[in-house]
Amino acid sequence: MPRSVNAVASRARRKKVLKLAKGNFGSRSNVWTVAKNTVEKGLGYAYEHRALKKREFRGLWIQRINAAVRAQGMTYSEFMGKLHAKGIELNRKVLADLAMNQPKAFDAIVKSVQE
Repeated sequence: MPRSVNAVASRARRKKVLKLAKGNFGSRSNVWTVAKNTVEKGLGYAYEHRALKKREFRGLWIQRINAAVRAQGMTYSEFMGKLHAKGIELNRKVLADLAMNQPKAFDAIVKSVQE
């Protein structure tokens, strides 16, 4: 009896990986063994960096809020403390967006917290 190897599934699996490796330099995009390693490592980085992205954006929002609040004569920690004490439920993403794109609205929030 002839040996059955299921070449259709093997080829499909390889094509899927080579498609993910498209755009890489040199043999990383067209040699199966090299492309497989590249794709596996890239998918691992993608998983890890989805969590890092959230961390980095939170830091960015804090920096933007801090810069806008210091122009009003407060520190970030004072502002956030007073904000929570007043019961204003705005997250850092929204506050940073207001500070950048609608400074008058952000100034109104700072004034309401300072009172």
